[in-house]
Amino acid sequence: MTTMTTPTPATAVFRQVVLDTMDARRLAEFYRELLHWDYRPGDEAPPAGEPDPRGTDWLVLRNPGGGIGLAFQQVDDLPEPTWPEGPHPQMAHLDLTVPGVAELGAEDERVRGLGARLLLDRSDDDEEPLRVYADPSGHPFCIFVG
Repeated sequence: MTTMTTPTPATAVFRQVVLDTMDARRLAEFYRELLHWDYRPGDEAPPAGEPDPRGTDWLVLRNPGGGIGLAFQQVDDLPEPTWPEGPHPQMAHLDLTVPGVAELGAEDERVRGLGARLLLDRSDDDEEPLRVYADPSGHPFCIFVG
């Protein structure tokens, strides 16, 4: 018998994943386009030519399904991960899924068009087809069939 527990006010609840970046607005825009998510109210990009103080500090994207969000924190320096080997290992990565191999192929062009770099292509793997990319700040993320 499984018992479900409801978080109490004293229980921590997972809210969002935060990615460090040297360009918070660029990385937030990349994931906004990739995931089709919206900014937290007030974090939207200002009109062209206007100052963007939030874009040089902290931005949040909200999951329209109400799940975990994604935030972007501006930092002065960020060594790019040298995945899968090298002096700067990935400390975390995001996993995204598509329903089938055809969709994995279709996403490849879209993801690269948004500014991602392909790091590994295992789209022909019969057991777990996937592709690994680096986002514009170098953070690895996977898109796999699931």
